[in-house]
Amino acid sequence: MRRTISSICLNLGLLAVSAVTIFPFMWMLSSSFKSADEIAAVDQHLLPHLWTLANYRSIQEHFDVLRLFANSLLLSVVITAIAVYTSLLGGYVFGKYRFRGRGALFSVILATMMIPWAVVLIPRYTMFTAAGLQDSYASIVIPAAISSFGIFLMRQSMDTVPDEILEAARIDGASELYIFHRIVAPLSVNAVSALAIFQFLWVWEDYLWPYLMLTTPSKQVLAVGLTTFSGQYSTDYGGLFAATTMSIIPVVIVYVIFQKRFVAGAASAAVKG
Repeated sequence: MRRTISSICLNLGLLAVSAVTIFPFMWMLSSSFKSADEIAAVDQHLLPHLWTLANYRSIQEHFDVLRLFANSLLLSVVITAIAVYTSLLGGYVFGKYRFRGRGALFSVILATMMIPWAVVLIPRYTMFTAAGLQDSYASIVIPAAISSFGIFLMRQSMDTVPDEILEAARIDGASELYIFHRIVAPLSVNAVSALAIFQFLWVWEDYLWPYLMLTTPSKQVLAVGLTTFSGQYSTDYGGLFAATTMSIIPVVIVYVIFQKRFVAGAASAAVKG
């Protein structure tokens, strides 16, 4: 009986947390189909009285939504692929190789995770501007190419890769690159999926750095484009809700595809031994 009561309380608690988390998204989705008058009305309802697609049609009036959507998608995919590869490579080196200074170097990498991003913002901006990389996608890709968190996550997941398999491959004459690409990478697919979701989400929702570095409107990302709905005296909430709803679609798709591997990968990286 106690187990049953505990299970019911736990499920009710999880249901309440889920409702609190999901409700803002449901409200945003519903409001994207409301008229401007209904959004500003005092008497609010979750579902619109009159469904309309006017907000979605008006998005193009504020910015080239397809172009900015494509820019965000391109940067997110490219940066995620590069960061996942370098993180897996770094995690493999720190997890399976023994060399002098390994612990100290790994500690330095972990220490960089504790530095607030705002502290390095101005020096990084000055450095990339002096290098002539402003208004280029290279200024967005290069800082995110190596992830300290990714290296840490991959390092933890290397415990799931048996050393015996690697030694057997070396005895058979396999090169280190062959071992990495054909043995380590396939065995780390769960952790890679978890990191890919995190990395894709971070790049997709990044606003400040692209806003500072990209000056050409056609090169901007979707997160920056969303600010065009807020004017000096008013905000187009209907268009903002519609554009924000469109912006979360790729994130939801990526999570749905990698959901099972994400849970398994996060668990394998969190538990050692």
